[in-house]
Amino acid sequence: MPRQLITRRSLLTSAGAALATAGSGMFSGATAQTLAPTPTMRGGANNYLPGAAIVDRIGGGGFWMTGTVRRAGDGAPLSGQRIQIWAHTTEGHERDPQSHGATLTDVNGTFRLEMPQIVPAFGQPHGHLAYDSGDFETVFLRPVMQSPKDTSLNVDFVLVPV
Repeated sequence: MPRQLITRRSLLTSAGAALATAGSGMFSGATAQTLAPTPTMRGGANNYLPGAAIVDRIGGGGFWMTGTVRRAGDGAPLSGQRIQIWAHTTEGHERDPQSHGATLTDVNGTFRLEMPQIVPAFGQPHGHLAYDSGDFETVFLRPVMQSPKDTSLNVDFVLVPV
């Protein structure tokens, strides 16, 4: 039986093939089954108002908060899940009730809510989002924008059943 000689070249070729295969989606099932839950962020619950109304838009709009909601483990999209959104904007502070609103995810687990432009609070432009439907563990997020000129922010939730 011939012995296979492992050289630097053959090792690099094998590693490249493995990376190409992973990028092709062949391992997508294995990856999805290990999808880790989103941890709550420090400061995410600041000025949270339980029970904020489900709305079509917060204020005059102009800024889009978007994202997805998936189940931890298998990564299945979660429809009908409530996401509350609030921020310091051109129309109000994050503690003001009119700066809060909620939306539901669609059949693909995506959400989208228009709101006024987010402006810096405490030196950083940031939004607040909460998953608070009750079927899964509550998660509070406080993502920081790269620039106060950004007109959208995309946030993804991976949730653990209660």
